[in-house]
Amino acid sequence: MASGQKVAEENYAAFIAWSSNKTDDDWREYVHRGKLKRSEIAAECGFGKSALAQNPAVRSALEALERDLRSRNVLPPLVEVSTSGSQEQTQPPLRDSGSSQRRVDGQRLNRLEQENAALRAELREAKAALEKYGLFARFLDDNGRMPR
Repeated sequence: MASGQKVAEENYAAFIAWSSNKTDDDWREYVHRGKLKRSEIAAECGFGKSALAQNPAVRSALEALERDLRSRNVLPPLVEVSTSGSQEQTQPPLRDSGSSQRRVDGQRLNRLEQENAALRAELREAKAALEKYGLFARFLDDNGRMPR
């Protein structure tokens, strides 16, 4: 069994490797209430959600990542809390909630177009075979024997 320090280093390496492969559009899918959704990040990195809060290296890397995303306008700016307890949000959330559905729809459309093209080619072959065997059937009816 690995020590806690070794597990912490592995979790940090997994987080860095995972976060380095994301684009700004990918990050927008993780936005929830002005922050990156911790549960999705932990699940995709392969460690518990508690590692994001308890591992100092992962926590600081996540905070740095969120600051960077805020500077690039991927995450909305931090919300100011007034003295009355109400929150004033300066911008609407930037998350595109339909992007994942559009991606799924695009993949499905691509698959259906490929299937449609394959079925059209199969239909052309079947029509050619039907025409060929239709000629054989007419010749057999007319002459009573098969052509050579």
